[in-house]
Amino acid sequence: MIPLEHRYAQIEKAITYIDENFRAHPSVDEIAQNVGMSKYHFIRVFKEYAGVTPKQFLHCVTLNYAKEHIKESRSILESSLDIGLSSSSRLHELFVNLIGVTPREWRERGRGVLVTYGFGQTPFGEALIGFTDKGICYLGLMSDNKLEILGRFYELWGEAILEYDEKAAQKYLGYIFDRGEEGSPWNLGTNSQVNAWKALINLSRHLEDRVEGLIPCCGIISRSGAMSGHRWRIERGAALSLLDDIREKGSFGFSDNIDL
Repeated sequence: MIPLEHRYAQIEKAITYIDENFRAHPSVDEIAQNVGMSKYHFIRVFKEYAGVTPKQFLHCVTLNYAKEHIKESRSILESSLDIGLSSSSRLHELFVNLIGVTPREWRERGRGVLVTYGFGQTPFGEALIGFTDKGICYLGLMSDNKLEILGRFYELWGEAILEYDEKAAQKYLGYIFDRGEEGSPWNLGTNSQVNAWKALINLSRHLEDRVEGLIPCCGIISRSGAMSGHRWRIERGAALSLLDDIREKGSFGFSDNIDL
């Protein structure tokens, strides 16, 4: 029987390999060979330790790089080619499948896009979710970081048409996390699964022991390219300014009694 420490080291090696080679879009066979495992055994072990499949992890790394590149590039096609994609339609598909918006809508902070959002409860505590007609565009699980979660949501989607709907938010969160006998959110479609996974990885920075049981490699993943786009830090004063701005505009549906 192979020791757990060895399996952990193999998955860590695979994560590093994907981080360093994502532009070449390595196949699962190639990644598995690099860590000395058969393809289908590797897929099973990777998902067990990382919480997503190797291909989903590769897509998350690619997406995070694309998010940053698009901010500076002259065109969506330029970003697509730099990332190693054959066309802008493939980049469009990546964005829509993972975060429910197009590359242009992402770059423009959701301008003209209806984003429904609200708070709700999950087995991991309170959450803030935002979603479009294409899927989830934001999901944050809260511990002692509620200001950061709120600030980040407004930073990303401040130009969108924001519609507060707590009932719809709780229903969506229930669909993701209240899985009955299935237990975890790992049996959902890609958009819901990846966003739940990322929210849990972010939460692990505050409650690692709780998340580690579901995603043993959460610490490694939190430092990887799959999450680098989420390594944001908002000073408390800046976050409070954002909340003041939100309340003045009246666009978020918060009351002055919001519990922070």
